Amino acid sequence: MSQPHLFVEVHILQSLPPSNVNRDDSGTPKQAVYGGARRARVSSQAWKRATRTEYARQVPQSDRATRTKRIATLLAQRLARPADKGGPGLAEEQAERLAAALLEPLGITKSAKKDDQSAYLLFFGKKQLDALVKLLGTGAAELAALPEDTLKAEVKKLPVVQTLSTGHPAEVALFGRMVADLPTLNVDASVQVAHALSTHAVRTEFDYYTAVDDENTEDHGAGMIGTVEFNSSTLYRYAVLGVHQLRDNLSDGTETRETTVRFIDAFARSMPTGHQNSFAHRTLPHLVLVTIRAAQPVNLVSAYEEPVTGVTGLAAESAVRLADELQSVGTTWGDTPLQTVATYSAESDKITEALGSSVPFPALLESVGTLVGEWLDTGELAPAAAVEAGTR
Repeated sequence: MSQPHLFVEVHILQSLPPSNVNRDDSGTPKQAVYGGARRARVSSQAWKRATRTEYARQVPQSDRATRTKRIATLLAQRLARPADKGGPGLAEEQAERLAAALLEPLGITKSAKKDDQSAYLLFFGKKQLDALVKLLGTGAAELAALPEDTLKAEVKKLPVVQTLSTGHPAEVALFGRMVADLPTLNVDASVQVAHALSTHAVRTEFDYYTAVDDENTEDHGAGMIGTVEFNSSTLYRYAVLGVHQLRDNLSDGTETRETTVRFIDAFARSMPTGHQNSFAHRTLPHLVLVTIRAAQPVNLVSAYEEPVTGVTGLAAESAVRLADELQSVGTTWGDTPLQTVATYSAESDKITEALGSSVPFPALLESVGTLVGEWLDTGELAPAAAVEAGTR
């Protein structure tokens, strides 16, 4: 029986040194109360942005997405490119006029405060703008020279909305897009990212710093003083990717498999950059666990509802808690993942029993790619027990 859904979940344990990677409006590291204890928190928005930035490093510039209010400016720049660079070579004024006409059917500029900007940020692929230019063929100059009413009438005949509704780059297919004024442009996200929480209670601390005026030889005091708030934490991070939704967004099986692998890699390696120059807080995870399910996804943060209080470090105990929770969910709910692949450094029989033997991270990515590819090809993925028994 085919499985209509496939969820690839990424569970990560990662320790951060003193840092302030994601702060609130007063400069304090974001926090949340969970299990009656105050925890360090990094918002899902911050880590999605970091993941998208990390993901973009893996793909060519032309295949990337951008999120901006300046879609009209970017489109006009393409219309002004000479023919040898893929554009019709319009004069600047003509390019701006034609770009505005092409974007008017989207309705995104009606309430904008500036003529060259949309009313809100729009997430789209750079190739989609190139596709809009291609719609014009060799008639761009003729269109740009038409009277205003005639120009609008001619542009309405072009499939502008359809062009921006197809051919999505992987970033848009992963993180989705909402356009309130034109729901046709909406893209359902295939990825959900949880707020990262510390597995233990935290306390905010203050770094008191001074800066010296190098050219002041008379006053030996500080030229400036200030404070920066920070904390340190072992974080539980979680994201889930609906492979079925990603496939629908991309309409290509090979690209879906490759995007899944790249997303896991980018999510594991990403890091929000708040106060990065002050703390140099970039680390790599202690543990990366990928669980694959055909039913509903399961966030395992409940492993830390009771805060970890390890006296010889927090990472090892956090890993044991995660292994226990994975087994407990499977036993209590009868909801064992179809497949489990993990990379970790903690040595524990309990962890190995629950997560399987640790594999190098590149091998984890390769394994997940193979499993996702199998599901995309056949519509099914056998449970790990069946694989071991040779029933697949």
